[in-house]
This record gives sequence, structure tokens and C-alpha cells, in this order.
Amino acid sequence: MKVRTIDAPESPKAGGYSQAIEVADASKLLFISGQIGMRKDGTVPPEFELQCRVAWNNIKAQLSAADMTVSNLIKVNTFLSDRKYADENAKIRTEMLDGNRPANSSMVATILDSDWLLEIEAVAAN
Repeated sequence: MKVRTIDAPESPKAGGYSQAIEVADASKLLFISGQIGMRKDGTVPPEFELQCRVAWNNIKAQLSAADMTVSNLIKVNTFLSDRKYADENAKIRTEMLDGNRPANSSMVATILDSDWLLEIEAVAAN
């Protein structure tokens, strides 16, 4: 698989993510449904930081089950329940991606359950 990041010089510089990702010769695509900050035992921590880390660990678990890692992520969509979480989300996302810079979108949205502070969906390829 060949992955090429594209950051067109005519567009604004992206901070911590790529404006576009081109994937050629991929043998597998993985579409990960929205992952929330719920632990396997069904508990949801009340703090944003913990929910964000749990959601990322859930993303990593799905990747691992497909024999992939965060290096295979090509697109991440994050839905935040409040704009106030944007900076903390970006910091944790950067940490969890360990140098990978997939295409990224972050939105403020009403999330299905009021206890959930974010939801993350992703696409991976190899």
C-alpha cells in the first residue's frame, strides 16, 4: 500500500493532521463505527480526558482485531458534545496517533447519550 499525504499549497496549513490522504494499492479497508468513552464493563468516566482516552483505546482495539495499528488510520472524524473540549481532544488525538497524521474532521454535535462527551469514527487501510 502506498500512502501519500496531500497538503495543497493553495489551502491553509493543517495543524496536526493532513488535508488529504491518497491511498494506492490498498488490500484492505476498515471502517470503524463511532467509538465512545465506554469501557468494556459498560462504565463511562465523567471526565472528558478519560472518555477521550477510552474512546481511542476502543479505536485501537478495533484496529488490533483487524491486524492494524494507528499507523493504518487514513481518516478520523470526531464528534464533540461541546466546543470547550476541542483543545484537549486535539492534544490527546496527537498523542494517541503517535506521529500519524490522518485526514481529520472535528465537529460539535448532539451525541446520542448525554453522558457521552465525544464519539470518534475512523477509516484505516493497508
